[in-house]
Amino acid sequence: MYSEWFDTTTEYSTMYHEWPRGATFLSFLLSVDQDLAQSAREKACPCGGRLHRANYPRKPRGSAEDLPKDYGYRFSFCCERDGCRKRVTPPSVRFLGRKVYLFAVVVLVSAMRQGPSPRRVRDLSQFFGADRRTIARWQVFWREQIPQTPFWKITRGRLPATAQSSILPRSLVEAFLHGADPCRPWGDLLRFLSPITITGGLPSGFS
Repeated sequence: MYSEWFDTTTEYSTMYHEWPRGATFLSFLLSVDQDLAQSAREKACPCGGRLHRANYPRKPRGSAEDLPKDYGYRFSFCCERDGCRKRVTPPSVRFLGRKVYLFAVVVLVSAMRQGPSPRRVRDLSQFFGADRRTIARWQVFWREQIPQTPFWKITRGRLPATAQSSILPRSLVEAFLHGADPCRPWGDLLRFLSPITITGGLPSGFS
């Protein structure tokens, strides 16, 4: 489905190269999340207790592909010690907080929504299943909330001058996506953004 869209929609394919579709990309993101989860588990709980797996069930939307089995879970852990039981949820490249759409879809659709074309909204709704109001909320999230986060204020200086806050996330997509194989650049972009996927990195009032 995505391949047909990009092949026939020159405006989108020119701006955003190729969408890394298919099981290979989904499996790649899953492997990154597994590495992030393993690193978090090895660090243990701040109290020193061991962490036991306590994943959150998820029903992610936005993919035309059959999702790998583990996409039904957001990796998370719980401390084994009585009196603590603290949750430790590592960053993710698959999920953005409690949003039901895949993280990559939230980034891509928000970037491609920028611009005045009503047809663009209809196309995005059709191909990714996100309605107008959902896409509008994503736009507010990137344009107004993310620039105010400690994450953006700290990392902004490490990015090219073209990565402007006023055109997030399009400026990030354009900064990261280079080369013939889009899988790795998309992985780099989502890994860069992964700190905002956990509670401490999300804007106040985020949902």
